[in-house]
Amino acid sequence: MKKEIDNKSIRFNILAILLIAIFCFSITPITFQNDTFYTIKIGEHILQNGIDMQDPFSFHNLKYTYPHWLYDVLIYLIYNIGGFMGIYISTVALCMMLGILMYITNVKLTKNKLTSFVITMGAMYLLRNFITARAQLATFILFILTIYFIEQFLDTKKKRYAIGLVIIPIIIANLHVAVFPFYFILYLPYIGEYMIYILSNSGIIVTTSKINSLHKKLKKVEDENKIAEIKDKILKLEEKNNKLQKRYEKSNANPYKIKIRGNDTVKLLIVIMIICIFTGLLTPLGTTPYTYLLKTMQGNTTHSISEHLPLTLVNDLKFMCTLMIFVAILMFTDTKIRLSDLFMLGGLVLLTFYTRRQESMFILMCSFILNRLICSMFDKYSPNSCEKTIETICRPLPMISTIAIVLVLCLSMYKPKIGTHFVEEKSYPVDAATYILDNLDVKNIRLYNEYNYGSYLLYRGIPVFIDSRADLYAPEFNEGVSVFDDFMNLSNLNISNIEETLDKYDITHMIMYKNAKLRTFIKQDEEKYNLLYEDDYFCIYERKKV
Repeated sequence: MKKEIDNKSIRFNILAILLIAIFCFSITPITFQNDTFYTIKIGEHILQNGIDMQDPFSFHNLKYTYPHWLYDVLIYLIYNIGGFMGIYISTVALCMMLGILMYITNVKLTKNKLTSFVITMGAMYLLRNFITARAQLATFILFILTIYFIEQFLDTKKKRYAIGLVIIPIIIANLHVAVFPFYFILYLPYIGEYMIYILSNSGIIVTTSKINSLHKKLKKVEDENKIAEIKDKILKLEEKNNKLQKRYEKSNANPYKIKIRGNDTVKLLIVIMIICIFTGLLTPLGTTPYTYLLKTMQGNTTHSISEHLPLTLVNDLKFMCTLMIFVAILMFTDTKIRLSDLFMLGGLVLLTFYTRRQESMFILMCSFILNRLICSMFDKYSPNSCEKTIETICRPLPMISTIAIVLVLCLSMYKPKIGTHFVEEKSYPVDAATYILDNLDVKNIRLYNEYNYGSYLLYRGIPVFIDSRADLYAPEFNEGVSVFDDFMNLSNLNISNIEETLDKYDITHMIMYKNAKLRTFIKQDEEKYNLLYEDDYFCIYERKKV
């Protein structure tokens, strides 16, 4: 019987992993985002020149911190071998790795394969807009490993998990320095829960300390009356301690909503976290892991980039529905939540409201919390139902039906991507860049371009005015530089003297979307501008010498 159950479990695991891999393939976009293009060129530059902390791609002669230098190098090596197809395959592979690792971690943490499969599929669907050839995809995998290592270390105290926790921040500090501080946020819920546990047991801890002190004192006393007096105090304190212990065990055995775990291994976890703080120094970027995020938050570039803006709940239906699921489980069932999970959930909700970019971290981390809550709910209201469902799915007809349903879903996700290209000509000036390279002296012109496609231009070898490395063009990273602000003012026509700003940068040529606001200004004063090129999406102007 046990062997039969094990065989069904193995079959379901194989089925789940296979379907997750296919689903991950279906949600991986074919068209690249703008960051991918500068990633290729930076990786090439690093391999040729090293990390020189100088930007070679804009004409402003700026300092650059190379915040994800290792990822840039790896992507360039992949590109050098397989071109855009190689990068696409690597993105699919990372997406599959993320999905499969999320499933395995969920199974390890909850011991429930069915809910782990469903939660993983749902989480990957919600993450589909964050799946792209960027460093964040690799760090998603590292953050899942962090949660797994923390949980396993607290349960087993095995050294291999501690070693893993030390290695991960070293990789992050070189792979994606902007998220280095977030690594330590993942420790805080466990530390916070342990601190609350200590406070809630302070009476027991104080009493135990007094008892130990009296026992030490007892060994030194020879007077029988004193000995009897000390023993009497010890007896009373032990009785008090027993009452406190029973009261705590009773309240903790059936808490109202929040379970507080007391695990002294958290002390070792704190030591590991302190050690990991210094791993940010193991990078050629100097102190950048400690300063990059702070400088970014101090600037105003985050106020103008959509992914950094605060999340508006009414405009994000999927986030709203996910929150409602948590609220419904906690309010309308007798399901308890770990205090560490509550801290993690609350903290990530606040971070997501602060900047919608953190929605990805909310989905990743809270998938484990939601899975634990659902498993707890099933254990209370419908024990063994998941095991019975798995047994049913592992039969031939239900298995075929399950595969068919997931394949139809995958096909519906992949179908809109059929016929798309790695470089979308509506978004990136493919033909316009070819015109510039064929007809203009790129080494001597000063080309104004827009933010969204600057990375593609520099990928083609054209020096840019700005690209999606927003930090590079802000005064927080280059003192006195206001390129980002000037671009925002120019593109939105927020300044009275546009010509003066263009003169500030000695702009000789301009490329823009055909429907750009700035083009309306140019059309009003066409005597100063010469239209050199125009296609369905982009146009190029030359500023006439006055």
